[in-house]
Amino acid sequence: MFPSWPMRFQTTPGGSSKSGGESTDSGSAVNTLSSKADLAEAQLEPESPISKKASSSDHQAFDQKHLQQFQQQQLHQEMASDTSRTGTSQNQSAAGKAPMDKRKGAGSTSEKPLDAKTLRRLAQNREAARKSRLRKKAYVQQLETSRIKLAQLEQDLQRLRSQGLYLGGSGAGGGNISSGAAMFDMEYARWLEDDHRHTSELRTGLQAHLSDSDLRQIVDGCISHYDDMFRLKAVAAKSDVFHLITGVWTSSAERCFLWMGGFRPSELIKMLIGQLDPLTEQQVMGIYSLQQSSNQAEEALSQGEEQLKQSLVDTIAAGPALDGGMQQMAMALGKLSNLEGFVRQADNLRQQTLHQLRRILTVRQAARCFLVIGEYYGRLRALSSLWASRPRETMMTEDNSCQTTTDLQIVQPSHNHFSSY
Repeated sequence: MFPSWPMRFQTTPGGSSKSGGESTDSGSAVNTLSSKADLAEAQLEPESPISKKASSSDHQAFDQKHLQQFQQQQLHQEMASDTSRTGTSQNQSAAGKAPMDKRKGAGSTSEKPLDAKTLRRLAQNREAARKSRLRKKAYVQQLETSRIKLAQLEQDLQRLRSQGLYLGGSGAGGGNISSGAAMFDMEYARWLEDDHRHTSELRTGLQAHLSDSDLRQIVDGCISHYDDMFRLKAVAAKSDVFHLITGVWTSSAERCFLWMGGFRPSELIKMLIGQLDPLTEQQVMGIYSLQQSSNQAEEALSQGEEQLKQSLVDTIAAGPALDGGMQQMAMALGKLSNLEGFVRQADNLRQQTLHQLRRILTVRQAARCFLVIGEYYGRLRALSSLWASRPRETMMTEDNSCQTTTDLQIVQPSHNHFSSY
């Protein structure tokens, strides 16, 4: 960096004292510059022979001292750089070990005993998760059941359309049946199929002399089967109560014994008494008491229905006939809502009667009771089918014979009357 100083000392061979004096006269400033130049030159070429010849004897010790200081500085710098690199690598390794230490810390934390509040919260979270899974499973099952039911309804609808029985196949309504009533008819048709299956199971179980536990399962299935029927009727009553009361969803023979859209509980008990022998004295008293209470409830409901009908007649017939009776019709519609209540109460009476019979009778007696009920209504439906499918030629012959007999009975007195004259 400063080549003038070594070159000058090199070009003055003869006067060491002169050069020494000049160096002495130059002062501290020159010494400072010389030391800086020598230090820089030592950084580049510490072992250069030219620098050794150019330096004087007075400056050798000074230069040697500064060289040692420089080397120490260099050593310190290298040590500092090594320390920084070592620290960086240690930080990286520490960063890599941090997740492991964290996991170890978490493991050590989990091993520590938890307090009661944390345990309670964990238990609540597990219970909530379990209930959520159960709700999800139930929802999926409900969707699957709805899909199967919809497919069955579509099949029943297609079958009824192919048979020409859908929307107006019964009665003189001419297709004015409501959608709720049509839905109930399809559900009732499927209920009848299940009823045949339950009746067959009861018959097979009684013939095979099954144990009481096995028979109890079949009887409980029959009770649940009738409960499903009453739920279907409750929904249908809200949609079209007249459809239930008229009994167009039943067979023609069943409609002869229909009471408020179903069977009379007292008459059903009267029919069952002769089929359930032997009965204990306590069972006989319980059945007769049930029959008496059912008969009283039937009379009360029948009187209420008659009063409602009379009130409807009075409401519709009231007022002048010229104005169309719009006000009377509105009042009649309000009273018709009570008709649904009567049908619901009648179904509740029927349902309670079946459950009371189940509690009074033993398992085998209850199985025989529900078998008799199923066989009875099955025979009524079979009788209706036989009546509807009887030969038409026989019907026409019977009609002609009846008409001829009537004509003869009417004409014969007139001939006698005229012959007397």
